[in-house]
Parts: sequence; C-alpha cells; structure tokens
Amino acid sequence: MIRVGIGGWTFEPWKDNFYPKGLSAAKELGFASRHVTSIEVNGTFYSTFKPPTFQKWFNETPDDFVFSLKANRFCVNRKVLGDAGESIERFLGSGVEELGPKLGPILWQLAGTKKFDPDDVEAFLKLLPKKLGKLKLRHALEARHESFRDPAFVALARKHNVAIVYADSEDYPAFADLTADFTYARLQNTAETEKTGYSSKALDGWAKVARAWEKGEAPPSLKYADAPKSDGKARDVFVYMIAGAKARNPAAAMALLERLK
Repeated sequence: MIRVGIGGWTFEPWKDNFYPKGLSAAKELGFASRHVTSIEVNGTFYSTFKPPTFQKWFNETPDDFVFSLKANRFCVNRKVLGDAGESIERFLGSGVEELGPKLGPILWQLAGTKKFDPDDVEAFLKLLPKKLGKLKLRHALEARHESFRDPAFVALARKHNVAIVYADSEDYPAFADLTADFTYARLQNTAETEKTGYSSKALDGWAKVARAWEKGEAPPSLKYADAPKSDGKARDVFVYMIAGAKARNPAAAMALLERLK
C-alpha cells in the first residue's frame, strides 16, 4: 500500500487553499484525513501529549487512516544516542498506543550536525522496541549528515529492520537504500509557483518511484548510501509533502494520490 500525506493539519494558509471556507479548527483533522491517507505529526517532536489526545485523533479519522509520529526531540538531539533509552520509553509511554491500528511509522529525526558513529547508531537502534503492547512498531531513521553515506549505515538499518528516510531536500542528503519492510520519504521541494507544489512531470516521476518502492525496486535515478539493491519484496510506502512551500503541500499530496489510483 502507498500512503501519501502532509505534515500536521494546522497551518493558517490552508484555511484559504485547502479547507472549506468557515471550517472550524476542530474539524480540520477530520477534513484533512479524508483527503490524504496519512499525516506525519510533528508536534510530538516538540511537546509531550497525553492519552486522551491520541484517542481523540483516533476517533476523528477514518478507519483506514494512519498517523506517523515524529519522536520527541529529547530522544534524538543528544551527543550519545545510545543513552536515549529513558527518553524513548517516556515518549512511547505517553499514550501513543491509543492510536491502535492507526499508528504508522515512528520517525526518529537526527540533528543535521549528528555524524555517523557506527557503534552509537547501533546502540540507538537496539533501543527501539519491536512492539508496544500488542502493536507492532515500525521505525524510520532520518540521517541528515553526509557522513551517513556509508555502506555500514545501510547494513545496520537492514539488520534492525529500520527504514532509512529518503529526503528530497536542498538542505540535507538523500539516501534511498531499501532497508526495512516499508519505505519512508519526505518530499521537501514544493514550490510556491506550482499550484500542485511539484510540476506535473515531477509528480509523475514520484508516482513512478513510489510504485517501484512498493515492488521492492531501487530506482536508479535516486541517491544511495550503498550500491542500489532491489530485493523484489513488496512493502508499504509512506510519502509526505513536508516543508518547502508548505501552503502547496496538501495540493501536492492530493495530486500524487490521484496519480497512484
């Protein structure tokens, strides 16, 4: 399954170009979740939420909707990742389990200054639990420093079934290596001059890439940390329109979804 979404659902300009005129803020999640198939929650990076909030999100969205959650910054913004155990437990114990089957991947986003240290990265990956209660957890690691362009990083991610996040960004490196039983991409180059964020040609290209990922193929047009390796294994794909010209992201996500029908 390929899911396409946006980052969050609260953004003032969306009141003019995405949400119906007069729609109350309380109904924005319900509307957004019926026009994209997933949302990446960034608020969990900055704040700690409680169980009733996650339960509310569950209740307001369709049965087949999925959230991805950006892990709290205290888990990842640290000199030694291997010391994050207590913070990881606190984040996962904050009520995340209330999302039930609507809980998608957990995004662990490293600071752009964090360099690749094989031992520390492996210590961190070992801290990521496979389950939360009865829920299977899926983890995606976003490395934002060029030093991660190393086959050793890919080997570690594969060993622990952690997806390496692919970032389409002018600011951060891109790693398209297939390392888990799902793929996670953050497309950050939407442009204000494009009504659909990305051009029609670019959206056609991303649709092709998403379908390739779903079939376990490694598109040769992308950048990798190791030699591209297709495995032919079907996998879920999560694509988010994030940052860039944020006002255009809902239109970009919906345009990509239309191409994937």
